[in-house]
Amino acid sequence: MRWRGGRRSGNIIDVRGSGAGPGRMGGGGFRMPGGLGGGGLPGMGGGRGGIGRIVLIVVVLLAISYLFNEFGGETQTPQTGDRPLTQGQDEAADFVSVVLADTEDVWNALFAADGSDYPEPQLVLFAGEVNSGCGYADAQVGPFYCPADRRVYLDLSFFDALAQRHNAAGDFAQAYVVAHEIGHHVQNVKGILPDANRRQQALPEAEANEISVQVELQADCFAGVWAYHAEAQRQILEPGDIEEALGAASAVGDDTLQRRSQGYVVPESFTHGTAAQRMQWFKTGFDTGDPGACNTFGN
Repeated sequence: MRWRGGRRSGNIIDVRGSGAGPGRMGGGGFRMPGGLGGGGLPGMGGGRGGIGRIVLIVVVLLAISYLFNEFGGETQTPQTGDRPLTQGQDEAADFVSVVLADTEDVWNALFAADGSDYPEPQLVLFAGEVNSGCGYADAQVGPFYCPADRRVYLDLSFFDALAQRHNAAGDFAQAYVVAHEIGHHVQNVKGILPDANRRQQALPEAEANEISVQVELQADCFAGVWAYHAEAQRQILEPGDIEEALGAASAVGDDTLQRRSQGYVVPESFTHGTAAQRMQWFKTGFDTGDPGACNTFGN
């Protein structure tokens, strides 16, 4: 990916090395590759009982996060830490800042084309643990979006896990992860995320999981939309980049993770989509460049 000459975002909050303050837990993130769960949040239980509890918790907490955001509650801003960082960590943070800036440029233009404003999210870099507007989380949760404070949270160690455990290395694989989480922000701004959450609350577990899959696949599609416009406007792609994104999408598919962690798959517990579905919807967004083509709820 051609990124070094790109604009850096002013919406990065770096709290690596700082202590975590009080907060509330939320949802809407990637699973950490190699985590225990086959669905829901990673590392927080495997098997159907644990998955069911996780789904219920995420549904309830997303509702709390939405109401908190809707009625103007105050969120706590993390304090910046002062732990010395390695050159590699600084470069990774610099890369994420460029990708975030690029998503800002794309989505500002797309929202403006529809006659609306795009409220840019902030991205919080943390190490090990963090308190978000949705509460405490540790690195095992993986990258996540908090609708309460409209921030993406990312521990850069996720990129190492993606590469080392699942052979999904490459800068564009990492860019896909960031763009996916920004896709959740787009969903939140457009009202898709809170609407999906409201519908989930009245449904049994398996049907609620289906809605979660639709939400995640649409975020994958929105990531593809970003890639289409970023390439059209700034020619960021290098040979193999799209394959890197597709490899990452495959690596975090529910069936891939379940088969790796427990040796079999439980389709009714899927919350993010299969490897094939995740690749398909990223490709749909990239091939069309049209957010309207990302109607995962109608398929």
